[in-house]
Amino acid sequence: MHTPVLLDQVIEALNIKKNGLYIDATFGEGGYSRAIIDKGGKVLGIDLDKDQLTNFRVKELTGLKVVEGNFADIEKIAKENNFFPVDGIVFDLGLSMSQISRSGRGFSFKKFNEPLDMRISLNSEMQAKDLLNHLSESELYDVFAKNSEEVNSQKIAHEIIIKRQFKKLETVGDLINCIDKAIGETSNNVYKKIFQALRIEVNQEFDNLKKGLIGASSLIKEKGKIAVVTFHSLEDRIVKKFSKIQGIKLLIKKPIVNRSGKSYERSAKLRVLGRI
Repeated sequence: MHTPVLLDQVIEALNIKKNGLYIDATFGEGGYSRAIIDKGGKVLGIDLDKDQLTNFRVKELTGLKVVEGNFADIEKIAKENNFFPVDGIVFDLGLSMSQISRSGRGFSFKKFNEPLDMRISLNSEMQAKDLLNHLSESELYDVFAKNSEEVNSQKIAHEIIIKRQFKKLETVGDLINCIDKAIGETSNNVYKKIFQALRIEVNQEFDNLKKGLIGASSLIKEKGKIAVVTFHSLEDRIVKKFSKIQGIKLLIKKPIVNRSGKSYERSAKLRVLGRI
């Protein structure tokens, strides 16, 4: 089982109570849920990706219920399952390693032959290739710029328009070739930003995060806590801005950062919110 980034710090921040109620809003491979249950808590796990729930041996854990759903609907899901008010909620906004390595949906820029899908839930209709092959140049620029702040967004959008006149972009390799031509070099950093920007747009991740935080704030008890692990400066900005709403505040002014040497985990930051 994959150990989530900043697991120990999240569990410490939530201060797990015996028989307390907790929501793992991004269940993934169950790492946070298992740790919470080991401390005596009860968990409602939510995941948008049905495959994540299918792959996990749910019966292993007593005190766990898992539900397929979007954490944007966290308040509705919790109330439908009679799981509120809660002592704590965790959001981990990164993909799990199994999604990146085994989903076959083009999340990784290293898997050239995978389709440009990038849907976290296969119930969604829009794929990354649909955006790349149908949006205008200005619309593509907006997607890349607003979701990644990549300085080469205009050049990359322009090159995509040129390339798709001759052949639709269908695979990861097709997009990598466009980026290379646009910037005149290979760059893992640029690939990462553009792929992240597309995934965010396909799955409406920023909007879902805002809705999820609003829902979470209505579910936590007095002195309840919301732990959010972000991997992107724009996600972190949304969490900081949300902390200014009435009744919710940042419990730690500076984010807790990851000291791991792993490149994928290096950008992770933990923000802890609480009800005043």
